[in-house]
Amino acid sequence: MPAWPELRWSKVDRSAAYMARYIAKNIVAAGLAGCCTVQLAYAIGVADPVSLMIDLHGTGGVEEAVLMKAIPGLFRLDPAGIIETLDLQRPIYRQTAAYGHFGRGLPDFTWERTDKAETLRELIR
Repeated sequence: MPAWPELRWSKVDRSAAYMARYIAKNIVAAGLAGCCTVQLAYAIGVADPVSLMIDLHGTGGVEEAVLMKAIPGLFRLDPAGIIETLDLQRPIYRQTAAYGHFGRGLPDFTWERTDKAETLRELIR
């Protein structure tokens, strides 16, 4: 494996996409919506996201604003927190290079877990 000048998991665009997927899957698994899109936006030099948007596409049993307030308390959204939560300091490039990053239940794809669904359901309901 070649030496990378910067480690890929440190790129907030990729790690934030994984975290957004993880949050959305947990919202749906908690039964709070049938469909969910999570958007995170970051600025250079700012650890926490400058924007968090949740769209339940009309399928939610809860207000999107309620979820947007609850999510930062349950999920660490700073880059270091994302790396730690999703255990991204593992080179899994070969697995992600073919067939996509999302929708595959591989054990190394930690962003596909729904382990926060019950906690999220209890927090919201």
